Amino acid sequence: MGHVNQTSVSEFIVLGFTGSPEIRFLLFIIFSIVYLITITGNATVMLVLHVDPSLHTPMYFFLRNLSFLEMCCSSVTVPKMLTNLLAADKRISFIGCATQMYFLLSLDTTKCFLLAVMSYDRYKVICHPLHYHIIMNKRLCQGLAAGCWASGSLLTLGNTSFIFTLPFCGPNIINHFFCDIPPVLELVCADTSAHEVVTIVLCKAILLTPFLLTLASYARVASTVLKMRSVEGQRRAFSTSASHLTSVSLFYGTASFMYLRPKASYSLEVDKLLSLFHSAFTPMLNPLIYTLRNKEVMGSLWRISSKLSLVRKLQK
Repeated sequence: MGHVNQTSVSEFIVLGFTGSPEIRFLLFIIFSIVYLITITGNATVMLVLHVDPSLHTPMYFFLRNLSFLEMCCSSVTVPKMLTNLLAADKRISFIGCATQMYFLLSLDTTKCFLLAVMSYDRYKVICHPLHYHIIMNKRLCQGLAAGCWASGSLLTLGNTSFIFTLPFCGPNIINHFFCDIPPVLELVCADTSAHEVVTIVLCKAILLTPFLLTLASYARVASTVLKMRSVEGQRRAFSTSASHLTSVSLFYGTASFMYLRPKASYSLEVDKLLSLFHSAFTPMLNPLIYTLRNKEVMGSLWRISSKLSLVRKLQK
């Protein structure tokens, strides 16, 4: 309660991009297009996977969850960033900043666990194909997905709450695009070294636990595939996991640099660039990763497009 009484900041100013109005307007156009592609692409993937009964499998069930998650991740940060590019008023309320941070961390945590569950699904389909549909039944898949969302919601609640009970006495300018942990901690009017240690430990645990589970799954997959006598069988097995491995690399590559590197190597400009890629561009890339390399999804998308074209012709 002492921390709460010391808090005098009721709002923050999210500095975001600086520069001439022309540059900011150009960035507004670019990021608006990125956001539109993100929402449209992920919504299309969800629609295709829902409409086509042949794609009602565990892998595509988890992919629907991932697509919805990507839409949420992008929507937490990008709309506010777009507003700040054109608006002179860049304020965000104290509660608004805490809410944005919570959802940002919660969704990233959910994605960590969801990617691990998807790797477990790939392990089962390749290493235990005869029992795959018995093991990965509808009830288990729904339970795993619910567990991912619940883990993301609960694991980040305490950390976010503790950050915003620290004393904020001013200044209140966040030199970032959104309310992330490092730039917000810079504004705390107290020694945050202990909290930074706790935050690093929590981030490492949240990132590394599902990452190690993902590595364990793919270690078993690689071992099984390398024992296959058929080169074609090896190629098909690896191709079914290629999209997921690409998504895992993109996510953990940026997240590890953002939250796991030592404070001595922290660079605000590098962090802003990585955060921008992580929150804006990665959600846009995932629909491309999972469709362009996937013949089943592309075939379904083509069939749906053909049916819609035929319906429009008949209506004319």
